[in-house]
Amino acid sequence: MKRIILISLCLLLLQTLNLAPNSMPASLAKLSGMPVVNSSTLDHGGQIETKYDGFNHETIVTLKKMRVTCGGANGLQSALTQTCVSMVASLHCPGKQLDYVRYAKLQFVFESKDWDQRHPLDQRELFLVADGKQLQLGRMVLAKNNVEYDRGIEVMKEVLEVSVPYKVFDMIASSNTVEVKVGKSRFGLQEKNLEALRDMNIRVRL
Repeated sequence: MKRIILISLCLLLLQTLNLAPNSMPASLAKLSGMPVVNSSTLDHGGQIETKYDGFNHETIVTLKKMRVTCGGANGLQSALTQTCVSMVASLHCPGKQLDYVRYAKLQFVFESKDWDQRHPLDQRELFLVADGKQLQLGRMVLAKNNVEYDRGIEVMKEVLEVSVPYKVFDMIASSNTVEVKVGKSRFGLQEKNLEALRDMNIRVRL
């Protein structure tokens, strides 16, 4: 009997030693302070970071500025003739946790040589069509409006942002197609943009 108990204890010890961090449930990994390894293998090219903001007492998952469209051209040529659109997204979780999202924030960055492409106050209403369903997300706020220089060319940079409930972000990230309208500006999110949003979503789910 003692021999059977000893063998059972040895087997239990071996199983414990072989438990690698990557094989732990996400909830246990978070409690132990170990990094949570996502199963996502998406190659969307976006940069996503997770940081704790001690001033606002929240953990923020951020998709850094990511190109959406540039009128079919790139770099300087596009800055001369087209409006380039990029996006930034963030998920705001109260405290030091990733189990609950208080709200999400969406930013669209418009860059153009033409100052007439700016969005005055009455042209900042944000509409999305996600898999055929229209969403009216309210009036965007002007977060930044300045001039930058790209190899000597003056480029207007306008940043509009809006905060939305997490369930709206989840709907957008889960969609196969998303069309965006802000004033006279219309564009569609690319597949890589949607993959990046899905990647963000994975990081706040157990």
